[in-house]
Order: sequence, then C-alpha cells, then structure tokens
Amino acid sequence: MIKRILIANRGEIAVRITKACREMGITSITVYSDDDRNSLHIRHADEAYYLGPSPASESYLNAKKIIELAKQVNADAIHPGYGFLSEKADFIKAVEDAGIIFIGPSSKSVELMGGKTSARKLMKEHNVPIVPGTVEPIGDLKDALKIAGEIGYPIMIKATAGGGGKGMRKVTNDKELESAFTMARSEALKAFGNADIYMEKFIEDPKHIEVQILADKFGNYIHLFERECSVQRRHQKVVEEAPSISVTPEIRERLTTAAVNAAKACGYYNAGTIEFLLDKNKNVFFLEMNTRLQVEHPVTELITGVDIVKEQIKIADDKKLEIKQEDLRILCHALECRIYAEDVENNFAPSIGQILHHRLPSGPGIRIDRGIDVLSKVSVYYDPMLSKVISYGKDRSEAIQRMKLALGAYQIVGVITNIHSFKWVLSRESFLNGTFDINFIEKEFIPLLPDKWKEYDSEEYEDVVSILSALLKNKENEFKAETQSVSSSNKWMGQRYE
Repeated sequence: MIKRILIANRGEIAVRITKACREMGITSITVYSDDDRNSLHIRHADEAYYLGPSPASESYLNAKKIIELAKQVNADAIHPGYGFLSEKADFIKAVEDAGIIFIGPSSKSVELMGGKTSARKLMKEHNVPIVPGTVEPIGDLKDALKIAGEIGYPIMIKATAGGGGKGMRKVTNDKELESAFTMARSEALKAFGNADIYMEKFIEDPKHIEVQILADKFGNYIHLFERECSVQRRHQKVVEEAPSISVTPEIRERLTTAAVNAAKACGYYNAGTIEFLLDKNKNVFFLEMNTRLQVEHPVTELITGVDIVKEQIKIADDKKLEIKQEDLRILCHALECRIYAEDVENNFAPSIGQILHHRLPSGPGIRIDRGIDVLSKVSVYYDPMLSKVISYGKDRSEAIQRMKLALGAYQIVGVITNIHSFKWVLSRESFLNGTFDINFIEKEFIPLLPDKWKEYDSEEYEDVVSILSALLKNKENEFKAETQSVSSSNKWMGQRYE
C-alpha cells in the first residue's frame, strides 16, 4: 500500500499532487533546487529535501539522485508530474528496477508511445487514423527532400521525442526544407537529447482536440470525454476547455473510440491523453499520445467530477477502476487559462524576477492551481508558467463570463504576465462562436501588437510596482518568520541532501 510519495517535480503540479496526497492520508515528499528555496510546493508538502543546483540537469532531471533520495526517505512511490522525467522510459525502468512504484504507465508503454514515430507506426497497425507522413525517423536531407515530394507541400517537420513546439517547423518548398531540416534537428538535440525528426502532411487550420483516458492494470479502460486545446502560441497551449464546442456527439464517439483503442494498442495503464487533429472536413487524425498527466487536466476533472491525480495513485497501488463508462456524463463547461510570466508584446519572451504581490481571484465557479506566492522566484531555468485559472459554469457562456471576472481580479506584480491577453481572447468573436483553430493567435492576435492590445489591460502596472517594492523588505521578514514557525513544527523539514 502506498503511504509515502516522492514528487519529482516543482511548481503548481507539485502543489496539486500534495493536495491529493493529503486528502488520501498519504505523506507527500517534495524536492527543491537552489532557485526554489522559497517556493510554494515545499511549504505545502509534509517533507522537503534539497536536490541540487538550479539547472534542471543538476536537480529535477537528475534521475539517479532522485531515485537515491526516494530510497533514503523510504518513499513507496514516485509521482513525476509532467515535464522533466515524466515521459523518460529509462527513468521509469530505473524506478521499477529499484523496487519503487512509478505513478504512471509502464516503461514499455512509454517506449511505444513516447516516440512520435513509433506511436504513429503502432496506431497505423491498429487502424487508428494518422496524419499522412513517415512512421520512421528521416535519415538525411536527401531522404527528406524525396519524402516531401511524395507527401506534397506544405509539410511539418517534427522531433520524434518532441513536445512544446520544440524541433517543429512548417515547410512550404524545397529551399525552406534545407534550412528547416538542420534547425529542427539541432533544436531537437538540444531540447530532448535526440536529433531524430519525422515528417507529416501539414493540415490546414485544424482543431486540436484531445481525449483523457484512465486504465487500470486489469484491462479496464474508460475515457473522460474531450478537451479543446486549439488556442496556442508557438505550438504550446494557453487556453483549454472541455467539452469542445466543435465536437458533435458523432465526432465524440469517433474520438473517444479511437483514443481507447490507442491506449489498448500499447497495453496502457494509468492516466494518459491521446491528441488528435480535427480538420475542416471533420476528419479525425491521431497526433500523439502524452503518457502522463496533462497541464489541462483540471477542466476534465470539473466536467466529470473525477479526481484524476487520486485515480493515478489508486491505479499505481494496484486498485481496479471503480468508475464505469456508463457512470460518466458531462456535468458542466470548464475553461483553463495558463498564466505565464512572459512579455506578450515582446514575442512572448519569458519575464524573470520575483513575485512582489500576489492576489488571487475568487468567486463562484473558480479554481486556481498555482505554484507561486509572494517572494517566489521566476527563474531562467524553468518554464515560466505561474498558475492556472480554471472556471466552470452550467454552459460555455457562463464559464467564459466567470473567467473574465476572475482574470480582472487577478493581481501579480514583480514580473510581466499574459493575463491581459486572455481578456482579448475571451472577447474575440471567433473564439465566442467556436470558429477559431490552432492558428488563432498568429492570425488574429499577433497582427494587433504592439498597440491595440493595451486597451485590454486594466491596471497601471508601474504605479503598483513602485508601491509594493517599498514593502518588499517587510514581506521578506514575514516570510522568514513563517518559515521558522513551520520548520519548528516539523511540517516542513527542508533537509539538505547531496
């Protein structure tokens, strides 16, 4: 029985997992780097241990040290969250070999589905529709040019180990392909340690729809309906909602059937997400499988009433799924906005600094998943996502209205955020009527920069910063006093492990 879980992650997802542990009576153990000494996730946990210097390669990506630490603190299981080591088959295998429970799928399933080309090949063999393209990595530029001619431009070059838009390029002719091929391989190697790339037909103006599945170790599979993830910047999602405004009952049946079949094809268990593209003609194409918990899981939790993190833990603990497919229905509509420390006007560049002031919105139908508080550091070493604002209502209109109110009340000072940009998105006619696609930001938002978007910003940022900066020293003293109080009660151990 799982009694102690080490959370091999940071920020809002580490906080989210500690909350699930607390409700289940499980001891939560978090880790932290130098830049995360003031982070919220270590104050939420029952125990926290120093992992290493700030660079992820020396801390959150140090698989050997994480497993050694898990053994030392007698952790029964490791939850990877998302990102970092969550989809590294060799890490999962090492955890399994160490006799520790991995809260996620088997290393075999990740090997099959974690690689984009191997996943496409497996889906093709099991009659799950895929985007036309290669099912093997491309050898060299000569091969790439030949394949592109066969598929027909425009095409997409993608990293086989990709994610977050890294190692991805749209190509419209042979001349572009030469430079895109080299750049994509270089970016993929730097981001994932793997330079392999593949090629597929570019689908014009598609919708990005994904299906959440849960499966236990006894062959029981269910889906939790679909999410719409088409509002993206640089191929990374920023607004998600469930259910999708674009999906009819007939399309939902096709999507969910294909998703469950995809999971069965690789003998999958635990939580996973199968992503699809929906083209203008309502054709469904398999895109990839995320063999982990997703950032946008809260919208699915709200529309179904299922706590996905708790289900992950129970499945890992060899429990059968108690939820039957026939028990599930869509209860409401939910949206999620990812709040990033980024300068939207400056090509979405990360904004690095320290949080001087943080006031959360509240109200009916509002949930906040956050990894920051006053004095939290936004580091150059990690993804700049600060929190997620999730709203829900009886229908899409009510969920949107509640989200607008929440964003209007949300205050973060010390770094530049993208909060104001969501006010624009939620007021755009194409978003409201559901005609938007994955190129929504590029086609409708970016052309308005840098001036017109400012009408959606309601605060005089500089004035607030100057006032709160004067209070920073008092805040630091309050934080030190709070940390000492928590440490003395042994809730936060803050032990150093090297």
